[in-house]
Amino acid sequence: MLYSHNETELEAYGEAFAKSLQAGDIIVLTGDLGAGKTTLTKGIARGLGIRQMVKSPTYTIVREYEGRLPLYHLDVYRIGDDPDSIDLDTFLYGEGVTVIEWGELLDDALLGDYLEIILERKDDGRTLRFKAHGERSQAIIDDIHERS
Repeated sequence: MLYSHNETELEAYGEAFAKSLQAGDIIVLTGDLGAGKTTLTKGIARGLGIRQMVKSPTYTIVREYEGRLPLYHLDVYRIGDDPDSIDLDTFLYGEGVTVIEWGELLDDALLGDYLEIILERKDDGRTLRFKAHGERSQAIIDDIHERS
């Protein structure tokens, strides 16, 4: 478990995590509204060499960014029980890194091997817990721990 004291530190964690990511990796960000999911994604984007402003995909569902690897940033909260309303395969099996906010609403079988990062408010900051859902996601966690 990690603790972030502020948004700047949360983004820095995301930037550091990005060094462990490769094409095809799926990250599910779990946490209440305002927990820092988009802030962490901004850091991941920066770590992937993306210089564009990263915004929440709440209303667009998906935002794509180009960097050392493409970043597919999804917010599936609004698609609810109808994941077929967008072509998730394009993003889940694409050539980039997929970050999904509210991904816990999707069926695990749809996602395959993914890393879940659970963000929770604690005091004035956030805690980050990692949960592997497969061998590749466990390798990401191991790499993150080796780098820190």
